[in-house]
Amino acid sequence: MLRKNSFLLLLTACACTNIFAQDSTAKESPLKISGSVDAYYRYNFDNTPNGGLGFNSLTSFTNSQNTFQLGMASLKATYSTEKAGVVADLGFGKRAEEFSYADEKSLQIVKQAYVYWKPSEKLTLSLGKWGTHIGYEVLDPQVNRNYSMSYMFSYGPFSHTGVKADLALNNGNGIMIGIANPTDITSPNWASTKVLNAQYSHVGDKFSIFANYSGWFGAKSSPAAVSVNQVGITASAKVSDKFGIGYDGTIQLLKNDVKDGTDKWWGSALYFNYDPTAALGLTLRTEYFADEKDAVKIGADIFQATLSAQYKTGNFTLIPEFRLDNASQPVFSKNDGVTGKKSTATFLIAGMFSF
Repeated sequence: MLRKNSFLLLLTACACTNIFAQDSTAKESPLKISGSVDAYYRYNFDNTPNGGLGFNSLTSFTNSQNTFQLGMASLKATYSTEKAGVVADLGFGKRAEEFSYADEKSLQIVKQAYVYWKPSEKLTLSLGKWGTHIGYEVLDPQVNRNYSMSYMFSYGPFSHTGVKADLALNNGNGIMIGIANPTDITSPNWASTKVLNAQYSHVGDKFSIFANYSGWFGAKSSPAAVSVNQVGITASAKVSDKFGIGYDGTIQLLKNDVKDGTDKWWGSALYFNYDPTAALGLTLRTEYFADEKDAVKIGADIFQATLSAQYKTGNFTLIPEFRLDNASQPVFSKNDGVTGKKSTATFLIAGMFSF
């Protein structure tokens, strides 16, 4: 009976929302609903049997071979008033599960969930879980211009659960500072380790830049990890109405008590975006990812180039994509699934609908 009543309440809420939308004289509803569904097909030209070395995919969300896959179905609700609001952003599917890999049960479907309060026009305080501030790419595929993910996204933080303050300054400048649980963990069973997050941002009409930091402090969080510190720069420039450039660069330092010294990985990427028409876009992503010290268990430096096209019609976007990965060590596999090789090529086509 409880489930039935909840369903009836949801139908009632949707009906009320439609009534407000149809009445042009009514005040705009504080409740907004959005969402998306995406699916893809991926073929790696080495055609490794049984996946080989990770399907020759060492980045997030596209670990498959010669199969059609559902990426993620998302549903996001926001309710805002003049001084406060709430965001509930849920995801269903393998993409959402990989994003919330450190969580269990129902927490895996929570991409973001937080409440916020605005004590003043320029200050916003938030409490809950949200996507990380570090990096150029995000979880939701309809926001990215490439469908496959970069190495920097895949091995950097995904999300933070804690509290943060966003302060809007003059002339498009802003500052964020916050304290969170250990990275990517929504509900830890220990509480001594915390993460300090910070960001400086400048958003302009033709140029934007974000300087980001995330660092662990407090008692060690596991038998191995003592501290993780990451800094990064993300920037974008609008060269013309049809051409833009994006940049992402970051370095992560990992200190542990298993071996002496500090492990690190770093990366740098350029995104060249060209939109000849409103319906057609092209993006070339070039990324260098350095993990020679085996900090994230790749043990190689990798250069990848990904060329993606975006064809848009209404709310639908089609993305055909070709990707080349070339490593300094044989971290990919040949079609026997055993023999290593240094490079691999992949074709992918994805479709998504967002509203």
